[in-house]
Amino acid sequence: MGLLITFILGLFFLVGVLFVHFQKNTKVIEFYSISIALGTMTALVLFDLVPEMLEHMEGVSFIWILFLILLGIGILKGLDHFVPDHDDHDAPHKCSEGNLIHIGIVSLVAIVLHNIIEGMAVYSLTIESIKTGFLVALGVGLHNIPMGMVIATTMEHEPKKTKMIAYCFAVLSTFIGGLLMFFIHSIVSEFVIGLLICITLGMILYIILFELIPHILHAKEPKKFLIGFVIGMSVVFISMLFE
Repeated sequence: MGLLITFILGLFFLVGVLFVHFQKNTKVIEFYSISIALGTMTALVLFDLVPEMLEHMEGVSFIWILFLILLGIGILKGLDHFVPDHDDHDAPHKCSEGNLIHIGIVSLVAIVLHNIIEGMAVYSLTIESIKTGFLVALGVGLHNIPMGMVIATTMEHEPKKTKMIAYCFAVLSTFIGGLLMFFIHSIVSEFVIGLLICITLGMILYIILFELIPHILHAKEPKKFLIGFVIGMSVVFISMLFE
């Protein structure tokens, strides 16, 4: 049952993807999805990842935690040099096609890693209580809807095959986490999960600070941004009601 729940959990990502593909005004959806993603990721950091990190890394030196967070930031920063179509020579943070593709790819990497961890957590909870695991999965699934929107819009101009591979990774990421926990549940420690959470936190912070915020600032549409940001924050708050 735990593996089934983690598989269904990944399907929430497709809801965001389909929502984007059935909309005609992609530019507006594109901006709102970025804004929603920023709101969601900000709330995710403040009310989900940080508390989880503190719980799993209790008693660990702050310097060690900071190192792991910086490692997460460094991983995506290093990815910058290998991601194609990133407009390094354009105006800073220009909202071009290549810029959006870049945001989509680095976001995908962080989202997949984050969902693998959450898939592991959901599977562990389901072992103890199917009801609890299901409700937490519903909350996590709500996080994935705007994430699906941002990936779909930022990778809109990518070849169909590339998009399908990206979507498959995102959809299956929580199931992969559940599958990993299925095999290693008896030996994995709270500390190891804490390490992964710290690295993921660094990746999410990188996306917020160096990808999403500059993109929003360049657009200069404060009213639309505020609406999207509030929606993104609300998604996380609503999901917390089910945890």
